[in-house]
Amino acid sequence: MATRTVQVRVEGRVQGVGFRAFVEARAVELGLVGWVRNRRDGSVEAVLQGPEEAVEEMLDLCRRGPPAAAVTGVVVIGEGVGAFHGFEVRPTA
Repeated sequence: MATRTVQVRVEGRVQGVGFRAFVEARAVELGLVGWVRNRRDGSVEAVLQGPEEAVEEMLDLCRRGPPAAAVTGVVVIGEGVGAFHGFEVRPTA
C-alpha cells in the first residue's frame, strides 16, 4: 500500500470550534501520523501521512470538520515525504 504525505491548510471558521482535536482524533482512528496546528491567519494547518486511502478519507473529513466548524476550503500546500511518529497538536504558528 502506497504511503502519502500531504500538508494542508483548512480555511473558514476552524479555530475555537475543536478543529485540532477533531483532526487529531480522526487521524489516530485512521492510523495516520503527522501534526496539526492553528495559524495566526485563522486557518488550521496539518501534515497527514499514511496509506493513500486513509489520507484521502482524512481530507474529506477536513472538508466537513466538526459540527461547529464552517470550512470554506481545504488547500493542499505540499506533498512529499517525512518521518513522523504518532500524531501531535503543535503550537500556533
